[in-house]
Amino acid sequence: MRLIYMGTPDFAVPALQALHEAGHEIEYVVTQPDTVRDRGKKVKFPPVKEKAVELGISVLQPEKLRYNEEFLETVRQAEPDAIIVAAYGKIITKRILDTPKYGCLNIHGSLLPRFRGAAPIQAAIIEGDEETGITIMQMEKGLDTGDMLAKAATRIDSKTGEQLHDELAVMGAELIVKTLEDLQAGKIVPEKQDDSLSTYAPMIAKEDGHVDFSLEPAAIERRIRAFDPWPGSFADLGERRFKFWKAQVIGDEPKAAPGTVLAAGEAGLDIAANGGILRVTELQAPGKKRMSTGDYLRGNSIEIGAVLR
Repeated sequence: MRLIYMGTPDFAVPALQALHEAGHEIEYVVTQPDTVRDRGKKVKFPPVKEKAVELGISVLQPEKLRYNEEFLETVRQAEPDAIIVAAYGKIITKRILDTPKYGCLNIHGSLLPRFRGAAPIQAAIIEGDEETGITIMQMEKGLDTGDMLAKAATRIDSKTGEQLHDELAVMGAELIVKTLEDLQAGKIVPEKQDDSLSTYAPMIAKEDGHVDFSLEPAAIERRIRAFDPWPGSFADLGERRFKFWKAQVIGDEPKAAPGTVLAAGEAGLDIAANGGILRVTELQAPGKKRMSTGDYLRGNSIEIGAVLR
């Protein structure tokens, strides 16, 4: 097929690679503008642009899509059979959606209609779902509301946000290639979403990583996994901000207020939560690298009875 590919972050790279290897004619890769780091000294390409340059595919980086007649004409002149979208990061206008023969197909990181929105991978972990997956969806004007063309599922188990992200990116790459094959062969039967079953996964902010010890320890542990690597989970002990990277749930009922340090030793840092105890087994102190809590406590101390906030 003749394609235009729209994507920006690491999640969108495997699908671009897979479509290229499958022999599809990718006319353009469309991605977000470059960013400038280090006080304007260094230009950073989006990951999808880096891959497109490596593959020798022309790259477009429009500042906006709405009312951008030049970009719309470029898309129309390319005469794509389909536009493939994976975490592009901008709302795609109806005039663009209506251009390709097969429309715009989105690679979404959840089993729709559950977790529409910007952060479906983290939301699935936070909510304690047993499984999540990839949905290939026919895009329409609404937010992740279009007909579903294909799905693939995986168990979440104890995976972190990063681990699940990487797994779903590969699954999405495999599924979009298969979906295009089936679409050309006339094997796809679109399935409408049941809006009554839909949930929403909003964009994550840095402050979402601030640990709330009034939650049950299992809920905190899931959030620690979901927010690895970004924004990380953190709590303050006086002037020191600690990041928590790994934790376990201890079933004992704490006899102290939420956030109180109950024990600190080789096994980890035990902290009172709502109805149980959270044992932090890997942390990061200010100015330090991630390390096991036991290793940190061999050279540093955290006072029993101190309260993390």
